[in-house]
Amino acid sequence: MSENVVVVGSGIIGISCAHYLNRAGFTVTVIDKGALASECSQSNCGYICPSHVPPLTEPGAFGVALKSLFNRRSPFRLKPSFDPALWYWMTHFARRCTHEQVLSAGRHLQVILDASMDEYTHLITQKPLKCEWKEEGLLYVFKSNRQMDSFSKMDHLLSEHFGVSTRRLEGKELISFDPGLRRGLAGGFHYPKDRSVRPELLNREWVDDLKAEGVEFIQNCELQKIRHVGGRIESLLTSAGEIEAERVVFSLGVLTAEWAKELECRIPLQPGKGYSLTMDRPIHAPIHPILIPEHKVAVSPFEKGLRLGSMMEFSGYDSSIPEDRIEQLRDSVRPYLNASVDGEATETWYGWRPMTWDSLPVIGPVPSIRNAFLATGHNMLGLSLAPSTGRLISEMMTGEKPHIDPTPYLPSRF
Repeated sequence: MSENVVVVGSGIIGISCAHYLNRAGFTVTVIDKGALASECSQSNCGYICPSHVPPLTEPGAFGVALKSLFNRRSPFRLKPSFDPALWYWMTHFARRCTHEQVLSAGRHLQVILDASMDEYTHLITQKPLKCEWKEEGLLYVFKSNRQMDSFSKMDHLLSEHFGVSTRRLEGKELISFDPGLRRGLAGGFHYPKDRSVRPELLNREWVDDLKAEGVEFIQNCELQKIRHVGGRIESLLTSAGEIEAERVVFSLGVLTAEWAKELECRIPLQPGKGYSLTMDRPIHAPIHPILIPEHKVAVSPFEKGLRLGSMMEFSGYDSSIPEDRIEQLRDSVRPYLNASVDGEATETWYGWRPMTWDSLPVIGPVPSIRNAFLATGHNMLGLSLAPSTGRLISEMMTGEKPHIDPTPYLPSRF
């Protein structure tokens, strides 16, 4: 009889862990306090982006955060707070806002981003997951030459230090490249190796596939207490009863931090809140997934929809969706698109991204609990990093040689 593994959390990270653990021969049960594959995994912009190598800890990022204390409409906003945990986190974040740390963290991110891209390629080839997998790449768009020239420094860093290929498009080229963009824009940068999906479709299809293979998913099953004796978890007490577990993976996103005391380890995560708005696909919608760096807003064209999303707020566990933030998404993209973005919203959404102060995920065994593992802290790259995360967790449990060096991501680094 195979060992039983319980995965706590059914977002894209939990789903991926279940996939690789099931493939390795474990009996897998996934539990979630709410609906399956919700929270940050549900209505993000669907980018699988190996070009997203630079971490959030760019030089000057902390200064931008401090200035945002006085600007409610800042796309990267730090809300005034007296929470000591937030300021402790921010202190560590600020220390890492250097060019050297960008290169160091970027190298570790590139390894797992590239590995995940390889895993996705195999997954999509092997399984008929109807998730609007697109290979148009990712297009960064700029309104002014000043913004274009400023980003060119980042593009040069990506090319020189990380070998990320790109194509620079001047204004006139941009229009022929994607007719959905307005005339008069300065230009853009196209990253052809990036991919995109409609995330809620990927989640649903992958869950259905795993159910067919025998993985059990239990929704509305909230973790309430961890029973562990002698440095080993024996069972989980949940709202649906007690569940015995020989091994446990905690993939609860930012909420994993709530279990740090019971797991006797540090899990320094902060919620980085993002928003999205989804509408029916308008006429003249763009062809490519688009990022607008000036406003930190993304545009995701789907087959039957259009999603506007992103922003970054450090506002605690705020679950509101302010109407002015949703309107800000619309306002931010109007100068760039031919399509009208005034259509009725079919969905408005927020998600708490699990942010680490070094921009690296937390993947590996809990130091003081022998049969517990963490798979969390993926910042804004949960969808991009999910397959490699799941594979690493499986390799750690089986003792198989890991496909990448897990050292930079281990929980013991904190």
